[in-house]
Amino acid sequence: MPGDSLPEGGKFPNCAVCTPANIQYNQRAYLLSHVGQGVSLETLWNGILAGFELLFTGDSYLWQIIGLSARVSGVALLISAAIGVPFGSLLGLVRFRGRKFIQALIYTGMGLPPVVVGLAVYLLLSRMGILGPLNWNWIPDLFTVPAMIVAQVIIATPMVAGYTMSAVAGVPPELALQLRALGATPFQVTTAVLREARLGLIVALVGGLGSIISEVGAVMMVGGNIVGQTRVLTTAILLETQEGNWNRAIGLGMVLLLLSFLINLGVTRLQGKGN
Repeated sequence: MPGDSLPEGGKFPNCAVCTPANIQYNQRAYLLSHVGQGVSLETLWNGILAGFELLFTGDSYLWQIIGLSARVSGVALLISAAIGVPFGSLLGLVRFRGRKFIQALIYTGMGLPPVVVGLAVYLLLSRMGILGPLNWNWIPDLFTVPAMIVAQVIIATPMVAGYTMSAVAGVPPELALQLRALGATPFQVTTAVLREARLGLIVALVGGLGSIISEVGAVMMVGGNIVGQTRVLTTAILLETQEGNWNRAIGLGMVLLLLSFLINLGVTRLQGKGN
């Protein structure tokens, strides 16, 4: 990674003796002169063209990364929805002791830095960690797709639960009262409330997806960015940027933006049908 190692020759430019007093300055100077150069409007334009070329020419490297990104984030979103939607609905519908405290925990979880989640999962799953030495079959190994899914589930679940809770709580309470007065069962009441809050549930799922499809810290830490195995769009963009491959980095960024736009366009159309 840039900044972690010395350039060829073992010394930074203008650094005859790299003491702690001047090494930080020379690291910055080296990065600016060797890594941070060459980014121009022409490079940006070439990167945009490279993105469309990668997308429409069937580049195997790109489509393998897109497929893995969709697999990791898709499975993580499904698991997060299975946990977060019922839990958020419960918090939105039922009043009980400790509810405010749980709400505070969810709101805190909605702002969890992905890199902190990655660190926590790394410490849990490492061979010298808490779960790693147990060697149970259902515990994923580090630097695998299941480990990346675990990290993204932890990131997305509070988002889904929090948005679901807000959507359900926003349904007029008179609806539940009227349904109970008509003899509806608790399951029927819950179903009717969720149907009324369906647009908010869509937002909850989109919010959960957005929180994981664009994050890089957690998947980098627990996945390792291994080509052909754990490399997804965000980690590929980071790698290409660090290596100075601006065309490919900008192209991959354009692909990620395009995919996000298509997802949100589909959600907007669903919301229009719901209205």
